[in-house]
Amino acid sequence: MWEKKVAINGPYHFDLALSRLALDPLHVVDHEKRSVKVPLRVGSEKVAAEVIGTGTREKPEFIVRASSEKEKTISMITEIFRWDVELLQIHEHFQTTDLKDLFNEHYGTPMILDFDPFGSLIKCIIHQQLNLSFAFTLTERFVKTFGDEVDGVWFYPEPEKVASLSVEQLRELQFSGRKAEYTIGIAKLAASGELDFEKMKSESDAEIARKLIKIRGIGPWTIQNFLMFGLGRPNLFPMGDIGLQNAIKKFFQLEQKPTPAEMELYKQPWEPYLSYASLYLWRSIE
Repeated sequence: MWEKKVAINGPYHFDLALSRLALDPLHVVDHEKRSVKVPLRVGSEKVAAEVIGTGTREKPEFIVRASSEKEKTISMITEIFRWDVELLQIHEHFQTTDLKDLFNEHYGTPMILDFDPFGSLIKCIIHQQLNLSFAFTLTERFVKTFGDEVDGVWFYPEPEKVASLSVEQLRELQFSGRKAEYTIGIAKLAASGELDFEKMKSESDAEIARKLIKIRGIGPWTIQNFLMFGLGRPNLFPMGDIGLQNAIKKFFQLEQKPTPAEMELYKQPWEPYLSYASLYLWRSIE
């Protein structure tokens, strides 16, 4: 087991990041210790890395502990926690917009990625058209039934494992028939290499969207959420998301939820950081 200190540029509000991660019952978050355990696949090895916040919002510092290859692990953790993103630049952009107060309130909140791109896409499928509480329950049930636990941390099942499941096995967990079919279908594409998550990292949002939209069960909402939380893309705004609509209604004190045309107008000044506008608006109602 090794440990390494990492210092990054502020602001970076690790405690707010932990509170958002803690919404998901699969995440092992310790608020007192300011830590989270992260399931990583480093080569063929499954490793539970630990990230501990030791700095402040203005001077963020962390200790990373793991037993896997050091450089690769640090690289993966940096990508997941977006330590390479200059949040000050994004914050300053929003100081000239009508979301200024929101960005001041949640100053330095980073956009943490899901820990595994395949798991991220499957989570998006599970969460479709469900309230957040049951969506998390169903995801937890799925992972704890078919995934693996290593050092107290749960890993999403491998694509090959999900591809081998039957619709009936997922129905037993309370998946709808269609959702079960979509999940297995996507796993088969990932297992065969047709869905290549590593390759996606170098492709544009539009290229990825063109591929994904052809897959049964994947629509615009799923694509946008996956691009944000699976791949960390900065300029996504899922207008069909009910939570986002409710957040805009509350923040701008509207009498009813905004129409798509109204949302189009609202979002224009927020580009090219729409993902952060979405994240901070969600934060405002969580």
